[in-house]
Amino acid sequence: MRRAVVGALLCSATVAGCAREAPPVTAAQMAVLPWDSVLARARGSTVIWRMWRGDPAVNAFIDAWVAPRLLAQYGVTLQAVSGQGNELVDQLSVEKESGAATGAASLVWINGETFAALRSRQLLGGPWSQVLPAGAFVDSASPIISRDFEQDPAGYESPWGTVQLALIHDSARTPQPPRTLAELTAWIRVHPGRFTYDQSFAGMTFLKGAMYALNGGAETFRGGFDSTKYLAARTRLFTWLDSLKPFLWRKGAQYPVDVAALHRLFANGEIDFTMSNNQNEAVTKALQGILPRTSRALVLRDGTIANAHFVGIPFNAPNAAGAMVVANFLLSAEAQLEKQRPAVWADGTVLNVARLPAAWRTKFDSVVNDPRLVPADTLRRYARPEVSPRYHERLQNDWRRMMR
Repeated sequence: MRRAVVGALLCSATVAGCAREAPPVTAAQMAVLPWDSVLARARGSTVIWRMWRGDPAVNAFIDAWVAPRLLAQYGVTLQAVSGQGNELVDQLSVEKESGAATGAASLVWINGETFAALRSRQLLGGPWSQVLPAGAFVDSASPIISRDFEQDPAGYESPWGTVQLALIHDSARTPQPPRTLAELTAWIRVHPGRFTYDQSFAGMTFLKGAMYALNGGAETFRGGFDSTKYLAARTRLFTWLDSLKPFLWRKGAQYPVDVAALHRLFANGEIDFTMSNNQNEAVTKALQGILPRTSRALVLRDGTIANAHFVGIPFNAPNAAGAMVVANFLLSAEAQLEKQRPAVWADGTVLNVARLPAAWRTKFDSVVNDPRLVPADTLRRYARPEVSPRYHERLQNDWRRMMR
């Protein structure tokens, strides 16, 4: 393998004796080289990262904080472009079918359904993430981080953040919010028109969490997708939703298209709850002036879904070395701490902070102990890992077909 990698590197540096368009060195090939060789190969290169670009705070973290440091420290130019979910799968499928030697992007932001689709179609390069030096501090014992919707990442993706679904309320308007699904159900009935959920990922995650709670908990659904189990659980969930529909915002005749639209309804006082797939977004959006400054998050005691997000390297990445350097930098204590700051993004860390040097532990503790955030022990107590991505896919499709 090492001999093949060296040959590929030489071929990319000279035209003589090589094909007109040599295939790029893959992530798996780069993974067998010493890390110093990966760094050397990456220096002076550009990494195109296809990612979700729907939040200005996330974009600012990547464009104005990560990118300049990658260039200064490693000589890597990072260009983040839009691309997520099925769009990524379709793009890479087209590239594979065309037979082109190289693709358009070297790094992709993925998890869950997208990871499953890419792996099943052999559209990801790897394994490679096991050789990242910063990966030594990843909390690999966490069921949230070590599995991606029950799937083993197997070195084909690297984690870089964690989130947990939370409801958001205005502590001035609703000082004593419901804390369980049963209490929320009763609250919705007593306050008609003041609750809804969005049609996008956060809303479907909320419904999936409700489906868990109504059917014996998340453990009921572990061990892969079971269609018989799903249909019975869906019936209970949709019966519950039907009973609440007359009490929802606009009596369930319309649902906000995404979380941003849900936030606007909440900020405008049309509803009393919004939600987010990031448990800390109540604080970040309040600091940005998007939500009321008295906004606070809560996690239901029935359990709320938590998951990690990852980066992957496409099978035809033109710059696997640069992509690995970016993935490693995203795991650094410096980058993990910065993105966890409420004024930046408040995205959860994937590191086992207890294993970091004392100076870094102190810095992380100062962020986590912000009194506006849901306490870390509360998050851990009520966190429920994702199950097979087929449950999310089926629920989303069935909701659109039967409940809209």
